[in-house]
Amino acid sequence: MENCSKIMGIPVPKITMTDTIEVISKVVTERKSELFHVVTLNPEITMSCQHDQQLRSIIDEAGLLTADGIGIVMVYRLKGNPLPERVTGCDLLIKMLETANQNKWSFYLLGADEPTSIKASEVITRSYPNVSVLGRHHGFFNKVEEAQIIEEIQALSPDVLVVALGAPAAERLIYKYKNKLNARVAIGVGGSLDIIAGKVKRAPANWQKLNMEWLFRLINQPSRWRRQLILPRFAIKALLFKEKN
Repeated sequence: MENCSKIMGIPVPKITMTDTIEVISKVVTERKSELFHVVTLNPEITMSCQHDQQLRSIIDEAGLLTADGIGIVMVYRLKGNPLPERVTGCDLLIKMLETANQNKWSFYLLGADEPTSIKASEVITRSYPNVSVLGRHHGFFNKVEEAQIIEEIQALSPDVLVVALGAPAAERLIYKYKNKLNARVAIGVGGSLDIIAGKVKRAPANWQKLNMEWLFRLINQPSRWRRQLILPRFAIKALLFKEKN
């Protein structure tokens, strides 16, 4: 992507949801052997990249970055260089499923607890009848199970691998096994399977339009307050950061 803007040294493409889906659709259609890693970038990952060189390498080598966190969108806006829109992991997954239903893509779901994993798979199968959920596994596995899961994904060869382990755990796992997964596209989607399964409520549309989804989540999940503390720190550091050309 040539049209990019940097946030704390990380180039983020100026693309819309429609652009993103077009890129992913092309990758699935071309069926290349190389895995295409999509990262939905948020302030936590961006901050961690400043001191975690391995994570920074993962982000640099990703096939596509999207601006997930509202903090990233707001910083660009305050700098007078706005992004066209926010492309969140949850919204992107829904759009991917809609596109997959039209084109008969296959998926593997990895993450969430066992009841949520089962429910998410059932909801997807019912809501998108042309989508094939080839396999799934909950996100609480040990090293032995991890190896078995990777072997299963490799054998099933899904068009899309959805990893709901939270960031940056999802990004690390995808990167670690990128040469073994045998999928077309892999994406970390945070808690999106919880939302699809109905375990966690998504903020109403009017909250989303006001960019207040973070507050809705905090009200409904007070335990998230520690994570939210990073937002003001991120905003200050990002605004003061001297980007190199």
